[in-house]
Amino acid sequence: MAGRSRSAPPAGADSPTREWDQAELLRLMDVRPEPGGRYLAPAHGPTERNVVEAGQLLGATVVAAAKAVPGQRVTSVSMVFSRVATHDAPLSVALEVPHAGRTLSTVQARVIQTGKQCATGVVLLDTGTPDLIRSALPMPEVTPPHRLRPLDIPGGVVRGRDMRVVDDAYDPYREQTGPPELFVWTRFRQSPDRPELHAALLAQSTTHWTVAAALRPHPGFSEAMAHHSISTGITMATITFHDEADVSAWLLYATRVVYAGRGHAQSEGRIYTEQGAIVASYGVHAMVRAFPASGAPDSGTRL
Repeated sequence: MAGRSRSAPPAGADSPTREWDQAELLRLMDVRPEPGGRYLAPAHGPTERNVVEAGQLLGATVVAAAKAVPGQRVTSVSMVFSRVATHDAPLSVALEVPHAGRTLSTVQARVIQTGKQCATGVVLLDTGTPDLIRSALPMPEVTPPHRLRPLDIPGGVVRGRDMRVVDDAYDPYREQTGPPELFVWTRFRQSPDRPELHAALLAQSTTHWTVAAALRPHPGFSEAMAHHSISTGITMATITFHDEADVSAWLLYATRVVYAGRGHAQSEGRIYTEQGAIVASYGVHAMVRAFPASGAPDSGTRL
């Protein structure tokens, strides 16, 4: 299927919008304990597209697991996103702890909204230990953030977060071809006061780039077509936290799509500090396909 890029949305469009900022992201992901092993994520309110990002669900699960097993840090979380969650109703993160050990703990998680399961996953936690061995893949050679312009997406930029794309390789409203990869520097203005909130914000950004990277090699496509003329969505994501990270410092998200076909795209990614230390790695699976023969636009009700 061939297609053309859509133009940017007009300024002042009358779609319902609630402004995003760093404090709001943290409010949504800093879930509150409730009876029965559940943790409440509040509603956000009306938005242009009433769909909660997979990365936000990933971040909320990180925080819930950290609160459920105090004294251990979240080492890895993997989730499958089976049903779309919306911004206009609260979310419940339901946890079970099948194993709480002195060294490692395992938490099973389900994200539920209005009685329906939206995502399920597993979290690994660890008490930590000094290095026995240490090695890591080196950071790719890319332009440093101070030499790049801030990413400007009308209606899509979170206040308090600065993102800069290497080689200006990302523009959702302009068709441009290149290899299936994106290198994006990201930092937040404020440094959260708890390690699990740093981890939640770190995880929240991992699901942003896979679809765009998958479309780059293919003329006639751009991310602006998503949910309008092509059907896309994040179906699974895994992030492993290697070292502590400060999200108020520049961090490089290096995303490469290793396969696209049969309606799917799979990426692998790594997160580096500006000094070249790796702090996390991730893998994301996405749906990228034509709409059914009816051509109906994406309703956002299910994947």
